[in-house]
Amino acid sequence: MKVEANVFNGIGLFLVPVIPVYWHYSHDWTGTTALALTFGLCALVGFYLYFTAKRIDLRPEDDPTALIQDGAGELGFFSPHSWWPLILAGAGAMGFLGITFGLWMFALAVPIFAFAVFGFVMEYYRGDHVH
Repeated sequence: MKVEANVFNGIGLFLVPVIPVYWHYSHDWTGTTALALTFGLCALVGFYLYFTAKRIDLRPEDDPTALIQDGAGELGFFSPHSWWPLILAGAGAMGFLGITFGLWMFALAVPIFAFAVFGFVMEYYRGDHVH
């Protein structure tokens, strides 16, 4: 995780001199604000990754002497087939289209979205796939 922390912190350090130079040449408050917020986000994520890297053991990706075989094995559980992400994406798209074209469509999408979130989260806590 130290590599990822260094990437985010490096981008944040790059933005420190870029922000005033950008403002000096453009006098654009919108772009300057966006760059400042980007710096803040990079600093936040970089600090979190660095703080987390100090609390956990080295991963194979962080060890320069590690072999490819050290990273082998199970990485987690991933659902082999699930229809809930499709329903969730459809309800989200319907909600955003509802904001654009009519609030009646947004109002229809909200309960579908809530149902899809509940189904997606509880998929492996009920039915045939209970853990």
